[in-house]
Amino acid sequence: MTRRLLIACAACAAWVLSACSHQPPTPDWRMNAHGALERGVAAYLSGDTRVAELEFARSRAEVARTGRVDLVARAELVRCAAQWASLVDEPCAGFEPLRADAAPAEQAYADFLRGPVDAGRAALLPVQQHAIAASAATSASDLAAMQAMTDPVSRLVAAAVSLRSGRANATVVDLAVQTASDQGWRRPLLAWLGVARRLATEAGDLALAERLGRRIQLVLDGPATAR
Repeated sequence: MTRRLLIACAACAAWVLSACSHQPPTPDWRMNAHGALERGVAAYLSGDTRVAELEFARSRAEVARTGRVDLVARAELVRCAAQWASLVDEPCAGFEPLRADAAPAEQAYADFLRGPVDAGRAALLPVQQHAIAASAATSASDLAAMQAMTDPVSRLVAAAVSLRSGRANATVVDLAVQTASDQGWRRPLLAWLGVARRLATEAGDLALAERLGRRIQLVLDGPATAR
């Protein structure tokens, strides 16, 4: 169950649904927490920080009603995955105070978002992230692993880890841009377009860098959210 829930952290709160599937009727707190967490992730990725903070706080309050520190920790990992998918390099502040009561797999996932994990702990990560966490990973293996992922948040998290590790090439970055663009996720799209423009500039492809700059401006000129 822990591994399924960690996978769902990257899949934006599906953990609540899996937890409820064999326990009808569903308690109100579960449905309330799931809905708020899902809306929080969507708002965050769309660039609406105010709504995201409200929904994340609402979700945490609902889960906290149970007194289950482990469940609150999992909810915080969902939030951290959304941040990392957007290249927001900040500590997983909501998770760290709960670390001591989190399961080893949850601790490993939190560490995976912040830096390399050893082979033993990498085995505790969601299966789809194993190739990304491997010490022998390359840009080619990262790209193949990302292409096999069906969940867009997981794919962006993998791309962010690849970038942090210095392995991500222009093709990996392009896939991250395409993933964020396909979902209409303004925050990660701007972040990954910025990376793509930097790589184009470093490669001396000024025409591509200019095109990417115009694309960034197009996103910036649009509203942060669609109401």
